[in-house]
Amino acid sequence: MFPPMTLMRLDTNILQTWAKSLNLCDMQPESKAKSKIEILKERSKIAEEGGGLKRLEKQRASGKMTARERVEFFLDDGSFEEFDKFVVHRSTDFGLDEQKYPGDGVITGHGLVDGREVFIFAQDFTVFGGSLSETHAQKICKVMDLAMKTGAPMIGLNDSGGARIQEGVVSLAGYADIFLRNVLSSGVIPQISCILGPCAGGAVYSPAITDFNVMVKDTSYMFITGPDVIKTVTHEDVTKDELGGAMTHNAKSGVAHFAADSDEHALRLTRELLSFVPSNNMENPPFVATDDPSDRADEKLNTIVPESSTQPYDIRDIIHNVVDETYFFEVQEHYAPNIVVGFARLGGYSVGIVANQPAYLAGVLDIDASVKAARFVRFCDCFNIPLITFEDVPGFLPGVNQEHLGIIRHGAKLLFAFAEATVPKITIITRKAYGGAYCVMASKHIRTDINFAYPTAEIAVMGAEGAVGVLLKREIAENDEAYRKAKVTEFEEKFANPYIAAERGYIDEVIEPKFTRPKLIRALSLLQNKRDSNPPKKHGNIPL
Repeated sequence: MFPPMTLMRLDTNILQTWAKSLNLCDMQPESKAKSKIEILKERSKIAEEGGGLKRLEKQRASGKMTARERVEFFLDDGSFEEFDKFVVHRSTDFGLDEQKYPGDGVITGHGLVDGREVFIFAQDFTVFGGSLSETHAQKICKVMDLAMKTGAPMIGLNDSGGARIQEGVVSLAGYADIFLRNVLSSGVIPQISCILGPCAGGAVYSPAITDFNVMVKDTSYMFITGPDVIKTVTHEDVTKDELGGAMTHNAKSGVAHFAADSDEHALRLTRELLSFVPSNNMENPPFVATDDPSDRADEKLNTIVPESSTQPYDIRDIIHNVVDETYFFEVQEHYAPNIVVGFARLGGYSVGIVANQPAYLAGVLDIDASVKAARFVRFCDCFNIPLITFEDVPGFLPGVNQEHLGIIRHGAKLLFAFAEATVPKITIITRKAYGGAYCVMASKHIRTDINFAYPTAEIAVMGAEGAVGVLLKREIAENDEAYRKAKVTEFEEKFANPYIAAERGYIDEVIEPKFTRPKLIRALSLLQNKRDSNPPKKHGNIPL
């Protein structure tokens, strides 16, 4: 134990070091007349100024909020409770002993979002560029551990230049400590990352493990190696935004799920996302009362699916007309647009929606669409969110490139995800359900609870044109075009309908489209107390 006078000298030295690093005026030793409350307020003020007023203003001038402003904006007013406000790093190399900032570049604590508890950390770019040190990582790990213990979501606001180089391996160890907690938390509590500035090198792996990533256009980016390294190694010229900007990761790589226009927009999106999900895997999502009648029938739905099976339409037109208040919160809108995923409510209850999109590539399943949907399905299953599938799929995308890149393995991910899921599952076949894609898209055969079909549904091994071309290849060659057309029509009448599947019990009911909403809400009510499980095992071996 330190004697009292030693403690006083230690406190004075720390305060003087902080003031010096913040370019404040030289501080005099604490007066005996100064109250302990005043000392606390002085220390708090220094901590809240991060890297200093000039750096805070520079951050705002770049179009970004400060770390503390982000936390206050995100959480319910007055609900933030901060931890480790006065923590400082322990390093002495490269002059770090002369540069100590209380908080060490990250704000951590907990607060409320719509009255629900969440834990949060916000990296402060004004302190050492938000770089991660040993103590910085320990602060993050503390709130991650508490989030797991209390069953509350974990929100990360990332704005960091990466590992603090001066600290060497202890900085890398800090990253690994965070990664481990990300993995252990996966499927137990929701984890959301907001990328609100740079996120490079090893720092990108924590967001990659979390459930959702929100990025900001023009001010945030993620990459393993930056443009300068790429230029040196591969001689490719690329900007930070082209390499790892918000739209790059939202439209091309699929790493990000949302592209926001500003920090404020990103934080509002995150709050809204939380409204659809439970606090942990032992709870159900929040119920939100609605004035939208549960028995609402919509005549528009009877005419959305075209008579011609080759004519495109927007699957969102069906989704919007079915869900509460016509509101659909889409996830990964810009990535693999041939499949649509997102959250909505039916009768006030949160649901996850997976839908083929006939307006893009005819709704075909390819590698990107399969992976996008599989990850979303697994998230919903983790957190007790029922799955609604709207199916209009002509099959898997053919092509040498798709085969060589592993469409078999990636398509199997979606099959695995749907088959593994034990939450309530309901499927509506709106039009095409061909071949293996019929099986994959939450068919009755992989434990989907209730399967509906519109009268326009076509459930077959393949379309009429392709089937006739295979079955009657020789006859077609020997006859004229009229013969071929007649056989195509015959096949369509006999097989391109939902009734053969309905006769087998693969479809529970063929419904008039306008009744989709009441049918879904009634089915969800029926399945509310569903219990299903998988065989005892450590975990499955999904084809990654």
